[in-house]
Amino acid sequence: MKLSKVLGGAALASLLAALPVFAQDAAPAAEAAAAVVDKGDVAWMLVSTMVVIVMTIPGLALFYGGLVRAKNILSVLTQVFLGFSMIAILWVAYGYSLAFAGPTEGGLSAFVGDFSKFFLSGVTLESTAATFSAGFELPEMVFVVFQLTFACITSTLIVGGIAERMKFGALMAFLAIWFTFSYIPMAHMVWSGPGLLFGMGAYDFAGGTVVHINSGVAALVAALVLGPRMGYMKEPIPPHNLVLTYVGAGLLWFGWFGFNAGSNLEANALTAVALMNTVLAPAAGALAWALGEKITRGHASALGAVSGAVAGLVAITPAAGFSGVGGAIVLGAIAGVVCLWAVVNLKPMLKYDDSLDVFGIHGVGGIVGALGTAIVANPSFGGYPLDGYDMGGQFMVQLTSVIVAIVWSGVVALIAMLIVKALFGGAKVAEAAESDGLDLSTHGERAYN
Repeated sequence: MKLSKVLGGAALASLLAALPVFAQDAAPAAEAAAAVVDKGDVAWMLVSTMVVIVMTIPGLALFYGGLVRAKNILSVLTQVFLGFSMIAILWVAYGYSLAFAGPTEGGLSAFVGDFSKFFLSGVTLESTAATFSAGFELPEMVFVVFQLTFACITSTLIVGGIAERMKFGALMAFLAIWFTFSYIPMAHMVWSGPGLLFGMGAYDFAGGTVVHINSGVAALVAALVLGPRMGYMKEPIPPHNLVLTYVGAGLLWFGWFGFNAGSNLEANALTAVALMNTVLAPAAGALAWALGEKITRGHASALGAVSGAVAGLVAITPAAGFSGVGGAIVLGAIAGVVCLWAVVNLKPMLKYDDSLDVFGIHGVGGIVGALGTAIVANPSFGGYPLDGYDMGGQFMVQLTSVIVAIVWSGVVALIAMLIVKALFGGAKVAEAAESDGLDLSTHGERAYN
């Protein structure tokens, strides 16, 4: 008899080094009997899964929806909603299998799994996933659905980079291609036992490379290939409803507790550390961005406050279970200042139209967080590193993982955009459709009468 084992992926890959990787022969009866599926852990993970879904729909959708012009809000809501729906099905069809199943060595195992769990074949009521404590497991289906939410939000984050100007069909095709060839391999490389970056010991508790750098770079490349919106840098393109953005930001922050603290895969003291850091880092990011705005622009804005909070959330994601509270505050504050610079100075300087600053916040914030994780994990700074931790060596591993994520996602996004441009006769809507707004020209409806 075989007992299915899968990696606990959403938390830091290196934490899994001592855990079983994929399907293994059943242990002797006495050892197998020692494994426990704790109902408290299961309940926590199911709640975490649900709040990450809320983080995406309606959280991300409303956050983005308020930032676009009134004539495009329904297009953004639809793109996020249907993008989530499509990726959820693709995850069950082949995404989970390619990310977390397959051989433990040889072939392409450093980069991707196989199709042995196609449409969740072999995921039964009895199959389990390892947690980070010996003798404790989760039902495998719990792990599958938790990971599903990560795949969905990562893909739909890209919507913000191309908002207000991309053909709906082209966007959906782009997300499917990018998910298949960028998200899945990155998740495997970082969170799966035979993965390339896993083997190097990369620290990524909940997705600094897999989620934020990955999606941020893809959004930037897609925006560059697509080209800017009509009137960009020639006329104001202000958000139409910052109240919606504020509500969306609150839902994002709430959902991030499941995102980060849920990535511990258990309900214990380290889960509380991750949750506390998910309060402190965005708080510091919001204050730092507001202060930076006050100093450089003469005022602290509501949009700046929520943007700074998201920057802090992004930065703490890879470090959530490795940073002490002081490190979380410092990391969040640094992310707030650096992301403010990326949005206010870098983007106009390079003249790219990343509509809703996905790269400026998620890409740049993800880089800050991934590199900073090596520092805040230092026990001298109150951190919780793994055995064998060396700050200098870990920083080089983190830098390598950042470079791999940037190059991998960038190349896949470029190829995907070229493919959809060829398939759809161009990926950008006609000027008349863009002028009318995508709500009416693409979906035949208006948000407001």
